[in-house]
Amino acid sequence: MFKNTRVVTLAVTLGVVVLAGCSSKPQPAAPNAGRYQQQQDSIPERLPTLLEMIDPTPKAEPLSRGGNRPYQIFGQHYSPLAHLTEFQQSGIASWYGSKFHGHLTSNGETYNMFAMTAAHKTLPLPSYVKVTNLDNGQSAIVRVNDRGPFHRDRIIDLSYSAASKIGMLQQGTARVQLELIKSPAMLAQDLTSREQCFIQIFASSDNGKLQQLRADVEKKLAVPTQIQAADGIFRLLVGPSKDNRQAQSWLATLKANQYPGAYFFDSAVCS
Repeated sequence: MFKNTRVVTLAVTLGVVVLAGCSSKPQPAAPNAGRYQQQQDSIPERLPTLLEMIDPTPKAEPLSRGGNRPYQIFGQHYSPLAHLTEFQQSGIASWYGSKFHGHLTSNGETYNMFAMTAAHKTLPLPSYVKVTNLDNGQSAIVRVNDRGPFHRDRIIDLSYSAASKIGMLQQGTARVQLELIKSPAMLAQDLTSREQCFIQIFASSDNGKLQQLRADVEKKLAVPTQIQAADGIFRLLVGPSKDNRQAQSWLATLKANQYPGAYFFDSAVCS
């Protein structure tokens, strides 16, 4: 679903939530309004419940058949990054509501403004991203299943529930940081990793810290490394090894070089 997301301001008057400068009720459609019943986006008549703001459980799902092909909108070309396993981005988030509720997303699913979802221009569909509001520290995990927002200064469009969870409804936009947690490419990576021997050196929620450590390990010990992400935790692994004898040699080297806690990530595979 392609859309223009406008900044909205939340006001509470006499116990009723309304959109400043715009009625919270659906706007009458113009003769050429297209497939949407409203000409402009509007705020729902109620706030999301606590249940509707529970983070989804990230999982590596297969790529959707649609929504991951190169596309053009407003004269701009976009090429979705279907094979991402690592991604971080900072910028401005916005949110979208009633106008798009019940209509199809770019993923071919039905947009539910009370679900924890989001739209991004190029992230894989579907994928899971942690969104952190840099102004208040509040964060949420969202499932990316749509394309947008198509404003140059915005990087992600959140659902109504996700926007509420990170405290950005009143302002309409917020400075955020995005961190990829799960993507379809990770599914293939996970399946491959189960058949190969890896050694774990360190795990952390700080991907930047692990990237620095990864560069240090590769420089000093000349071993292959990779970082795997799972549920917001990043693991620095050495490998895969060609055979178990090589894996045993790497493990001994690591333990003798400031990594005494190194261990086989999957002892059944490495044994």
